[in-house]
Amino acid sequence: MNIHEYQAKELLSKFGVAVPAGIPAMSVEEAVAAVGKLPGPLYVVKAQIHAGGRGKGKFKELGPDAKGGVRLARSEEEVRAAAQDMLGNTLVTIQTGPEGKEVNRLYVTDGVDIAREFYLALLVDRSTGRIAVVASTEGGMDIEEVAHSTPEKIHTITIDPATGLMPHHGRSVAAALELTGDLAKQAQRMLGKLYDAFLGTDASQIEINPLAVTKDDKLLVLDAKVGFDSNAMFRHPDLAELRDLSEEDPMEIEASKHDLAYIKLDGNIGCMVNGAGLAMATMDIIKLNGAFPANFLDVGGGASKEKVTAAFKIILSDPAVQGILVNIFGGIMRCDIIAEGIVEAAREVHLAVPLVVRLEGTNVEQGKAILAESGLPIVPANDLGDAAKKIVEQVKELEAA
Repeated sequence: MNIHEYQAKELLSKFGVAVPAGIPAMSVEEAVAAVGKLPGPLYVVKAQIHAGGRGKGKFKELGPDAKGGVRLARSEEEVRAAAQDMLGNTLVTIQTGPEGKEVNRLYVTDGVDIAREFYLALLVDRSTGRIAVVASTEGGMDIEEVAHSTPEKIHTITIDPATGLMPHHGRSVAAALELTGDLAKQAQRMLGKLYDAFLGTDASQIEINPLAVTKDDKLLVLDAKVGFDSNAMFRHPDLAELRDLSEEDPMEIEASKHDLAYIKLDGNIGCMVNGAGLAMATMDIIKLNGAFPANFLDVGGGASKEKVTAAFKIILSDPAVQGILVNIFGGIMRCDIIAEGIVEAAREVHLAVPLVVRLEGTNVEQGKAILAESGLPIVPANDLGDAAKKIVEQVKELEAA
């Protein structure tokens, strides 16, 4: 689960992390009112969407010469003009894709005199099972280009969970950022606070870009991106309330209600699979046969008939789907339960696209019999290769017709 920048900064400040004063705004008038509550005389008006690259982004509704989603302002009039440009319009950045995201929230912050900018992040390193601290002297909007062109400027330090954060970790980060004296001490203290925030919120990512040194030699978080482990949200009902559903795909929201792992993709063949690894393999073999998956969908190892039915309906709610491949290997999951869910859902939604089903494992014969006796145009497959070949052929025939 991700949250907005203003929410991230409010959260980090509770752990003692230094951030500029700022006020969220949901309307133009709230943005203008924020001016009177901030020190000034410089203000920053920032579009709040779940995507990076806002400063270099462009609004669909404005001309190509219009400024992006992060703007400096020196008066109420300039704040008002920026808010009017942003609210209700669609911001397209390198991370949103060409469709962009509609801006419904702003964050008006106090302006800062910046001497230097850095990049600092805490992430989960899946290869080591540890928290990794990533630091670079090249902070700012082009960190992706730095990673691509000059990877030697990015330093990674892993933290052993058996010892936790140690003083040498802080010294290593300060050295990576080329900070000395009091600034090095500030960096060490800030790392400790960020580490506490990471553990205390079950975060999966805390990204500070930029981390700034001000003209008066203070370290300040100017932008923050925070994401949480969704599996740990039951421990943090207060954080769950920060979720902004308008930033998420409606089908993904519906899937989360049924505890389904669903991610919408750009293809035209819907996939329903049990097990993340098998789902990845299914998507790969669809591409190997010359087509593209429309989604990743893992129904899990012990799904009920109702859960399978919900998954099937979510797939079919995507207008891009021209065919469906169901690939189930029944261990804990029983093939007859899967078959019953498929038949029930197909009847409810009046299935109008090709459907290929590959079943294997527990109660597979009963499952195949349920599909065969359903009277629905379901194409059985012997194995995964056969299933992928059949669904791609069926979709291509449909497109050619």
